[in-house]
Amino acid sequence: MPDSAIMWGPSAYLSRAYQTLLPLSMRRVRLRLALTALLFAAACSPDQGSPTAPTLSVPPSEMSNAAIAAAAGVCDYDASDASYGATGWSKVFDEPFSAGLSQWSVWYGGAFNNELQLYQGANLQVAGGMLNISARQETVVGPTTPFNPSLSSFDYTSGRIESRAHFSASRETPNVRLAARLKLPNGYGMWPAFWSYGDPWPTQGEIDIVEARGQDPFTYYTAYWYGRKPGVNLVQNSGVTISSPVSLTSCWHVYEVIWSKNDLTYYFDGQVVHLKSGGYIPSMFRKSQRITLNLAVGGLFFPNLDPTLIQTGTLQADWVKVFVK
Repeated sequence: MPDSAIMWGPSAYLSRAYQTLLPLSMRRVRLRLALTALLFAAACSPDQGSPTAPTLSVPPSEMSNAAIAAAAGVCDYDASDASYGATGWSKVFDEPFSAGLSQWSVWYGGAFNNELQLYQGANLQVAGGMLNISARQETVVGPTTPFNPSLSSFDYTSGRIESRAHFSASRETPNVRLAARLKLPNGYGMWPAFWSYGDPWPTQGEIDIVEARGQDPFTYYTAYWYGRKPGVNLVQNSGVTISSPVSLTSCWHVYEVIWSKNDLTYYFDGQVVHLKSGGYIPSMFRKSQRITLNLAVGGLFFPNLDPTLIQTGTLQADWVKVFVK
């Protein structure tokens, strides 16, 4: 891959073979053994291929044992481009959700992690300058996954998008700042996520900026993952619980990470809430990742999930931006 802040992704992906591993420690593993071919770059044209491969969730024990960090939080916080520019950041990606989803690939099919939803475009609505990803309780039939066309029945539907552009911390752009202004969904069993990763997982790394449970409106989680071989994660105990006195589901907040060679610096409403350093973070330097926004229903992220208690909700996104310096 070239040294560039933005890299356009592959135009097609071959079928993947996957295996699930659940160690005794119950640490998260997102296994993805990808056979990827026909990769080509286009400097000015977006990827026209299908969305990317599956992931496995953070097991409940990983998040239960995660370190805890406190965040102040500001209800309905926003950050202007001028505020980033004043500190030397240059914007390289801007999604204001004002004119469709041309910068994104849409996932169609079921997912993994024992999630209950079918992802489909019908659950994505761009209106009023924002994106609504809505989970709905409805019985539908669709592909088991985007990589397994056999039909399955689902009790819920929802949405997932992945940026066509890829991003990389590199010699030319040693600091990459991924940011989104979000209002998380309320409701038992809702699992919103804002994250980035690349194929074959986890050789490009994965950065989890936000994962949350809808029944806990004052807590979210961060983590990262990396491995030298497809399907083999090497990172352990990277999860951190961020607690806020301000509701994440009734207020807008800005969630960010600065990805640099040796560090991942997490921001919440303009303030640093956690710093991850060393470990396998330097191994992600010059790797290529794309941004993902999704709202899952149920799954392994929830210990002892009771499906009868699920309450559907909507993940709202005001904007997604990427800055470099």
